[in-house]
Amino acid sequence: MNKNLKLVINNSHNRMKEEQFFEKNELKIILNLYAKMVSAGSWKDYGLNISSRQVSFSVFKNAAENALYKICKNFKPNNKNLKYLITDYNGKILKNSFDLEVLLKNTNWKNLKNKY
Repeated sequence: MNKNLKLVINNSHNRMKEEQFFEKNELKIILNLYAKMVSAGSWKDYGLNISSRQVSFSVFKNAAENALYKICKNFKPNNKNLKYLITDYNGKILKNSFDLEVLLKNTNWKNLKNKY
């Protein structure tokens, strides 16, 4: 056992504010969709990206490729409809809403690139 390692718990200096990530219910909605899409063979992998402006859940067809889509939550949107976004791999906004559940339920993932 290495005696030079330390476990740091509840480090208030580096603690991220709760609003700077997906809330529990938001993550549940996203992961339920992810499980459905993986079962259908459409998505294979995911990644999380966090910045000071937003958090995003990126989905991939193959791990070695660019993300197909990013489901983003803006922390301080200029417009309430820009709180949740679905973007393509270039960052182009494909759909947006103030309600994550409505946004994801009303998205036809197979036709998303063709429609917008």
